[in-house]
Amino acid sequence: MALNNTTLHSGIINPSLKKSERILMILIVQVLVMVFLYINSLLIFTFFKKETFYTNTRYIFFAHTLICDCVFLFLSDLLLLLIYFQMPMPAGLCVIICVVMIILTFATPLTLTAMSVERYVAICMPLRHVEISTPHRALYGILVIHAFSILQSFVVLPIFVVSVPLSFYITDMICSVEMLIVNSWQSHLKSAASQFYFLIMSSTIIFTYIKILKAAKMASTDTKKKSTSKCLKTVILHGFQLVLSLFQLWCPFIEMAVLQIGNLELFIHIRYFDYLAFILAPKCLNPLIYGLRDDHFYIVLKHYAFCGLNKKIYPKFIDQ
Repeated sequence: MALNNTTLHSGIINPSLKKSERILMILIVQVLVMVFLYINSLLIFTFFKKETFYTNTRYIFFAHTLICDCVFLFLSDLLLLLIYFQMPMPAGLCVIICVVMIILTFATPLTLTAMSVERYVAICMPLRHVEISTPHRALYGILVIHAFSILQSFVVLPIFVVSVPLSFYITDMICSVEMLIVNSWQSHLKSAASQFYFLIMSSTIIFTYIKILKAAKMASTDTKKKSTSKCLKTVILHGFQLVLSLFQLWCPFIEMAVLQIGNLELFIHIRYFDYLAFILAPKCLNPLIYGLRDDHFYIVLKHYAFCGLNKKIYPKFIDQ
């Protein structure tokens, strides 16, 4: 095995910490996760309440990222609590959860890339935007996104399956994503494949940014300039979120380097920080990018957030 038992069972919160410190760390995570899940759930509810949203490619991709983020946050928080309370689960169920988390890790950045391409088509190919950007093609795009996400799990899953006996799947154990890595070279292969994915995604986002920037300089009317400027800001935010996701790939190498030094407490704190900064933080940017910056969506969101009590929102607009 590439990782020792301390690594496999340490998770984010380790029992070796003081009880008060463990409780504080776990409470901070729970508060953040609950806030993000509430906001994302409210955004998803808003998306399904208006036909305008679920028949628009941009909002379909947005809702897809929200759903992926919610499932990922729920599963990662579930594993965190199970590790904290030292509650084992069947290894077979743990493998399924880990594979789902690997898929969702790449589903969100791939969707962000698709959203940037959609903005590029809207600004640089306005005459073909209606033809290209349709709900059916958005759904096909989501299927392609998950197909590419599933490919990542093939880097580790087949080797894991042939490396463990069938009896392993019915044994109880503390669940951790690292259990799928049975050889040290496997983690390097997984990292190389992941960074190749992010190189393609980063190149795509940079390409769309440059094209939209050129379109902004050539804009002849104030309305078009305002639209392209907003698209540029959106693509920049997508790029920033993609960078945070890329950092998530490097975190295990930094954590393992610290663990090899032998400082377990430092390892736990670094891993805790990585979880907050590079897993939770990117998940809260989606509401900022589209939920709050999009005027149309924000008005409807505010209406449902106040349970329809906000009289400043025009009922005719809500009912459209």
